[in-house]
Amino acid sequence: MSTEQGSQPDAEPVAPPQRRVVLLACVAVVALAIDIVSKIVVVSTLEDHAPVRILGGIVYLQLIRNPGAAFSMATGLTWVFALVAIAVAGAVIWFAGRLRSAGWAVGLGLVLAGAVGNLIDRIFRAPGPLQGHVVDFISVFGPNAEYFPVFNIADSCITIGGVLIVLLSLLGIDYDGTRRGRK
Repeated sequence: MSTEQGSQPDAEPVAPPQRRVVLLACVAVVALAIDIVSKIVVVSTLEDHAPVRILGGIVYLQLIRNPGAAFSMATGLTWVFALVAIAVAGAVIWFAGRLRSAGWAVGLGLVLAGAVGNLIDRIFRAPGPLQGHVVDFISVFGPNAEYFPVFNIADSCITIGGVLIVLLSLLGIDYDGTRRGRK
């Protein structure tokens, strides 16, 4: 193929990342909205109530205010988790412009929503800024975290997004949409 004067030799066109940024933003906004609304509903309906058994006891809904991380570990380090969430959100936003993979955009959008959802709790909920307790409300296989930690939609988003990113990596799909070995 010929090249015009002043242009580069023909190369494989690279899709602009704007669509992937929009996809990431849409996933993040929808997932964050679901997280926020679910926490508002849970706090307004389950405060001072016994766990609600649903799906034949596979899932229990109960309000737990978690000052730490998963399994309520590191309860005195709530401010550290807030700073980590800020760093994760910043990293995802900084990285978004390089995305050309729809799968990576969805995965990072979910991680962003989860980080921001729990960050909102840590900033705006009692006992105070950067010390707020995260609202958790989903307990599986039994109430009171008998078999698995109580979690929320934001935690689910982080987990699903992380698993998707790891799966894409294992399949050799890079964030730029290329497959390793096929650049």
